[in-house]
Amino acid sequence: MSAGVGHWMGEPMDDRIVYMHGAFMPEAEAKVPILTHGLHYGTGVFEGIRAYHIKDGGEILIFRALEHFERMTLNVKLLNITLPLGPRELTAVAADLIRRNGYAQDVYVRPIAFKAATKVGVTLPIEDDFAMIAVPMGDYLDTRKGLHCGVSSWRRLQDNSIPCRGKICGAYVNSALAAQEARDRGFDEAIMLNEAGRVAEGSAMNLFLVRGGRLLTPDASQGILEGVTRDTVMILAREQMGIGTECRGVDRAELYVAEEMFLVGTAAQIAPVTKVDGRLVGDGKPGPITLALQKHYDRVVRGLDPQYRRWVTPVYNRVAVGAGPTRG
Repeated sequence: MSAGVGHWMGEPMDDRIVYMHGAFMPEAEAKVPILTHGLHYGTGVFEGIRAYHIKDGGEILIFRALEHFERMTLNVKLLNITLPLGPRELTAVAADLIRRNGYAQDVYVRPIAFKAATKVGVTLPIEDDFAMIAVPMGDYLDTRKGLHCGVSSWRRLQDNSIPCRGKICGAYVNSALAAQEARDRGFDEAIMLNEAGRVAEGSAMNLFLVRGGRLLTPDASQGILEGVTRDTVMILAREQMGIGTECRGVDRAELYVAEEMFLVGTAAQIAPVTKVDGRLVGDGKPGPITLALQKHYDRVVRGLDPQYRRWVTPVYNRVAVGAGPTRG
């Protein structure tokens, strides 16, 4: 698999069930008018949520769905959108959606809330709508060999332009420009700087460096998404490996002297970066901290660590998840 292309199986299916207008329906019946505001102006907010298939017992576990929907509930305020349900109810809808499709593989859930008015005009109309789809999805980026990243000529959006923390649909044109430029230049993925010349993130994923045996990642003021996977990595590093994370502004030159580097995100998971702008990261191989975090992360998302079983939502309730006490 070429990095960045990913095993995305989101092609339309005659029998796929989706959720729209407050009901489950065949995908072929889920339509929006051509003049839909969100389609023309990017006035929507979305989330990306992974669900992992457990071959032993046939269970599917949705990872940190509640946290994703809690973030979405906050982010829609940026566009004066109101969600039709609360985070727990939306988590239940996501599980029901996967069940109705009978999936037996890793799945990606995409909820989207958008301005539904059918009129021309760059305001924020009051009409909202909400939809959710679940599709099979394997690896989005190469999580084994390591990626060659290039610093993009496109700068990351500023909070006073379009808030990056919001997962606003229109903002991802910025990501698409950087990602396509990287592919065109022969890189696997882009690293974006903000307008101050500091490191922000990948085209659509958070970035971590390892320096002096500690994790380093841009803080929230650098124009990043406050990622759920980013939060997961910092918690696992601290609680399972005794490694702290420094959140601060990161200079471009630090990319070239880091001991290790990796990208994280719901789709990307934990993807090692082994070269930046033609320069090796460390010895040019995924580093020990990156590899250890990958192992911890894989155990957690598949329900094998009882300490974090609060983070997974069973879809089919076919097998018990983890064992032992839940850590609060």
